[in-house]
Amino acid sequence: MRAEGVTTGTPAVRTAVVWDALRSMLAERTAATGRESLDIVDAGGGTGGFAVPLAALGHAVTVVDPSPDSLAALERRAKEKGVDVRGLQGDAADLGELLDRDCADLVLCHSVLEYVEDPISALTAVATLLRRGGAVSVLAANPVGSAIHRALSGQFDEAVAVLADPGGTWGDRDPTPRRFAADTLVELLTATGFVVGAIHGVRVFTDLVPSRLVDGEPGAAQALVALEQAASTHPVLRDIATQLHVLGHRN
Repeated sequence: MRAEGVTTGTPAVRTAVVWDALRSMLAERTAATGRESLDIVDAGGGTGGFAVPLAALGHAVTVVDPSPDSLAALERRAKEKGVDVRGLQGDAADLGELLDRDCADLVLCHSVLEYVEDPISALTAVATLLRRGGAVSVLAANPVGSAIHRALSGQFDEAVAVLADPGGTWGDRDPTPRRFAADTLVELLTATGFVVGAIHGVRVFTDLVPSRLVDGEPGAAQALVALEQAASTHPVLRDIATQLHVLGHRN
């Protein structure tokens, strides 16, 4: 599930590429709108791994999540950081009922499309929330990355199954209902009216490197972040990442 957006240690390495893309997009949006504080909706935002840091940057953030336990943890985390984050209980499909049209400059849709009943409906609901020029940030599991990890753990039949299955799953016990290749994410975003922007591979190497090599060596985390940044747009390495990150914009 979602990696947390903290600032030190291995978790920060896992989300560094996503944060780089978000910071660039937020800077562009604040320049375009003339507003330092943007309105952000985090669909499926859980305990606030992205929402709380965004609120700490001065943005107005609303998290929509189906789990009351996650929303309670979100409230505690926001309080600890001294920021305000609004939490609403609901699914991605409920976005249009919970929030007004044209209310957001950015919607996060991280580790959501894998679990919703209908990804097209979810992205359509997201589109209704966005103002013109607004953006959606989609982070989704990649089937090729999953095949690599299954193979490295000795589950060779499951690795084959991931590559053969249209939904990118390795069997009935797979906790992830579906995964998306880059071209599939582009098709979904285009079909729901978005102009597709940058595509990045996330966690190309991070999940393959033992954490003791990162946490125990001075400067290792920073070096691994630099490697992840370089690999995230590499024409071959991007497509073997654990996750893919895509930005889509509403005209």
